[in-house]
Amino acid sequence: MSFRPSQRAQRIEPFYVMEMAKHAAAMQTQGGPPMIRLNIGEPDFTAPPLVREAAERAIREGRTQYTHACGLPGLRERISGWYASRFGVSVPASRIIVTAGASAALQLACLALLDEGDEVLMPDPCYPCNRQFVAAAGARAVLLPASAQARFQLDAQHVQAAWGARTRGVLLASPSNPTGTSIAADELARLHAAVQGREGFTLVDEIYLGLSFDAAYGQSALRLSPDIISINSFSKYFCMTGWRLGWMVVPPRMAQLVEQLAQHLFICPSAVAQHAALACFEPESLAEYERRRAEFKARRDWFVPQLTALGLQVPVMPDGAFYAWADCAEAARRLGGEGMNSWDFAFALMERARLAVTPGRDFGANGTALCVRFSTANALPQLQEAVARMKALLA
Repeated sequence: MSFRPSQRAQRIEPFYVMEMAKHAAAMQTQGGPPMIRLNIGEPDFTAPPLVREAAERAIREGRTQYTHACGLPGLRERISGWYASRFGVSVPASRIIVTAGASAALQLACLALLDEGDEVLMPDPCYPCNRQFVAAAGARAVLLPASAQARFQLDAQHVQAAWGARTRGVLLASPSNPTGTSIAADELARLHAAVQGREGFTLVDEIYLGLSFDAAYGQSALRLSPDIISINSFSKYFCMTGWRLGWMVVPPRMAQLVEQLAQHLFICPSAVAQHAALACFEPESLAEYERRRAEFKARRDWFVPQLTALGLQVPVMPDGAFYAWADCAEAARRLGGEGMNSWDFAFALMERARLAVTPGRDFGANGTALCVRFSTANALPQLQEAVARMKALLA
C-alpha cells in the first residue's frame, strides 16, 4: 500500500460475525452436508406481498428520484401512527428521520452528539457495530460489565459510578443483541434520570422492539421522555434487511442538526425502499408480522430448553429478538477439554457438525470467552436438525 491508512480506520476491529459467515461459506463450497447457519441475525422471512408489490409499483411508476433527506412525509406519518397504535406513545412525525438502515441512524446520532475524545457508557456484552460507530466519531466506548442478574443491561447505580469528565452519555439496546434481553422499565427511568442530571444523552437501540415477547418489557423508551433518542429499523420486525431502511426519533431541538448531517452524508434513503415500506403498515402486513412474531417466540420456547439439556446454559431467558446467549463452558469441556474457549468451540461446531454459530469475542470481554450466540431466525426444522447434530457431537 503506497498511502497511509487513517488511525481511525486502523482502530476499527473486525466484525467476527461476518468473518465466521465467510468461513462457513468457504466450507460449504467444499461439499459435504449443508451448513446450518445460526450465526447471523437475519430473519428467514422476507418482505410480505404488499411490500414487494409496492416496490414493484414504485419502479414501474418511476418514483425513484431523491426524496426529502428526512424521508417521505407519508412514511414518517405512518411510523408515527405505529408508535401510537402499537406502543401508545405520541411521537410527532417531525421528530422522525428515516435513514439508510439503523446503521446510518447510529452514525448520524454519534456524529451529532460526540466530539474527539468523548466517552460513551455501554454494557458488556453488547453489539460490536454500535461500539464502532462511537469509535468512528472519534469517541471511545467504555464497556461496563453487565451481569445476568441485571439482564445484561446497565443500571443507574453503575452509570453514576462510572460517569467521568469525558462521559457524554449512554448507548443501550433493548432488546439486546446478543442476549435478547431488555432493560426493565423502572430501571431505564432511573438510568435516564441519572444521565439527565449530568446533562448527558440516552441513546437506545430499539431495532428489536417489535419482536418483544413479554409485555413487561415491550414498551418503547420514548414513553419516558422526548429527550431520549431511539434508533429503529425495518430490518428485523419488518423483515426488510437488504432494503437498508431504518429511522431515528430525536428530540425536537436535534432534528434540524441531524437533517443537515443527513443531507451531506446520505442525500436521502432509498426511494424505492421507502415507497415499499409504506405498505408495512397496512392491516394485512401488520397481521402477517404478528404471525411471524408468534413464530419467533415459538422457536425460542422450543430451542432454549434444548440448549439447556445439552449443557449450554442460557442465564436469562430472552424476552425479545431471536437470539440465545449461552454459556458453552460445559459443552466445550466435553468437546475439547479444559482449554477450549467459545472461539474454538464455534469452529469445532462448524467443522464437525456443519453448524455455524457466533463466538462471544465480538460482543465484549465480560465472560464472552465462554459464551456463544445462537440465532433462532431460522425455521424450526433447521433448529431441530441443529440440536440433533449437537447431540451427536456432544454425546
